[in-house]
Amino acid sequence: MNASINKAIQPKNRAPAPIQITAEQILRESKERSVDGQNIKAPRQNITDLEELTQYRMRKRKEFEDSIRRQRQHLGTWHKYAKWEESQKEYERARSIYERALDVDFKSVSLWMKYIEMEMKNKMVNHARNIYDRAVQLLPRVDQFWYKYTYMEEMVGNPKAARTIFERWMRWEPDDNAWAAYVKFEMRQENAQRAREVMERYVEAHPTQRAFLKYARWEEKQRQRPLARAVYERALRELEEGERGEKLYAAFAKFEEGCKEFERARTIYKFALDQMRREEVPELYQAFLSFEKQHGNREGIEEVIINKRRLQYEEAVSASPLDYDAWFDYVRLEEAEGTLEQAREVYERAIAQVPPRAEKRFWRRYIYLWINYALFEELQAQDQDRAREVFRACLAAIPHEAFSFAKVWVLAADLELRRKDLGAARRLLGQALGRCGKEGLFRHYIQLELQMGEIDRCRTLYGKYLEAYPHSCEAWGRFAQLERTVGETARARAVYELAVDQPVLDMPEAVWKAYIDMEVAEGPGGAPRVRALYERLLARTGHVKVWVSFAQFEAQLPPPAAAAAAAGGEGGEEGEGGGGPGSCAAALAGLARAYFARFAPKLCCFSDLAGDRGAP
Repeated sequence: MNASINKAIQPKNRAPAPIQITAEQILRESKERSVDGQNIKAPRQNITDLEELTQYRMRKRKEFEDSIRRQRQHLGTWHKYAKWEESQKEYERARSIYERALDVDFKSVSLWMKYIEMEMKNKMVNHARNIYDRAVQLLPRVDQFWYKYTYMEEMVGNPKAARTIFERWMRWEPDDNAWAAYVKFEMRQENAQRAREVMERYVEAHPTQRAFLKYARWEEKQRQRPLARAVYERALRELEEGERGEKLYAAFAKFEEGCKEFERARTIYKFALDQMRREEVPELYQAFLSFEKQHGNREGIEEVIINKRRLQYEEAVSASPLDYDAWFDYVRLEEAEGTLEQAREVYERAIAQVPPRAEKRFWRRYIYLWINYALFEELQAQDQDRAREVFRACLAAIPHEAFSFAKVWVLAADLELRRKDLGAARRLLGQALGRCGKEGLFRHYIQLELQMGEIDRCRTLYGKYLEAYPHSCEAWGRFAQLERTVGETARARAVYELAVDQPVLDMPEAVWKAYIDMEVAEGPGGAPRVRALYERLLARTGHVKVWVSFAQFEAQLPPPAAAAAAAGGEGGEEGEGGGGPGSCAAALAGLARAYFARFAPKLCCFSDLAGDRGAP
């Protein structure tokens, strides 16, 4: 017995089976063992007597009622229920179901329409009429009810009732399509006068551009051009400015063009373009261009082209207000083709576009807008007072602490001179020297005083000029030339002496040359001073050109002066040299050869060759 017990309690083999069964396999086998994989349909039931029909109807109604209790808000169930009752010819029950559904949601448009469709399908017009009445009373803003209601009355041959419904509808002031439907209804009834009255009420209820356009186009279709023109004119009178758009003007102009009234059409186009900015009405402007090309003369076409360019410039400056080249093109157009006021208006808009940073490179192009504006006022508008105001505004706008423009000061001063106000010109130039102090301003101011014959003022200005620019050789030369012009040679010589004593000069050779030329111009009596100047210059620089120039000067002296110079310079050679002009030049050549032998030995050989070549 113990052996049997031990045999019974032996553990089972819990190793995994060689073939594993998965849930996917179980489901697949279940699918394969079904009846050909098809769903089993309920058998078809044939009703043979009234009792079976009653039982069938009770069962279906119970199913529908149970479904409604579970999903009362689901209108699809109500519709299926009513549809089934309709199929059973139980119209009263179907109406009852629709009424119960309307108690659940009377705002459902589809529910009302299905209710009405049931009545219409079964030719119960009065019932449908009653439902429409209820629908439009409860939901007067649903246009679909009104459209269907009026259409039904018209189809059953009751236009008076349809008109009454339209009148009820119009009291709610519906949208444009409703009024259009009313007008079409009256036209189908061949009553154009009543349709016109409806259009009048339409534009009174909706005083908009769209309403007037529809009214005018309707009159055009009726071939009533005087009435259509009256509607367009009425629209321009009654509509507010913001309501009148390019479509209204374009339609009115097209209408007049179709009536062969080209002058009226052109007037409408011009009036519209004057009322609105051209960049806001591109389509209207293109229509005007096409009109002028077809019906305009040369002047009209040119005006249109100018207006087109004006529109292009407007777009350019609107897109980039700091594009000063576009502003220049714009003001040139207005100066050439526009009026003075138009040009001034563009100039004012242009100068209002101040550069964003106070750096001269940003202002160089901008400042010419002011200059051109002032010149325009003076030359084209012949208004010097306005030009003066423009220059003053320009000077006030320039940030003089950072930079200034000498050209503006000069032009403003010249304008004062043309106005015969010398004091104002002097004050402007004095302010300019204090704020700007450029060399051009000094030169211009000095030239002004020189023309006035004010030599003392010129000397004072040259003094200020040289204080500001002591290194300017041009200033020293002009000052000395002024003194020579008035016969003050001693003053001129003193000016040159001050100039050559300056430690720094931008072109010192020019000052020395001018000084020497002045002394040479004094004649043979100035030869000692010229020689002294050359010697002073050679003490500073031993440039070969100075030696050559010195030698040429000595060679060009008259014989007496040359002999006297030779006698005073080297007495031991007086008897042999003969005192001719070439003797001093030869002596200078010897000095130059000695100089170059000392300071530039490499050039000495060339000097010897030159001397040998020149010896007789």
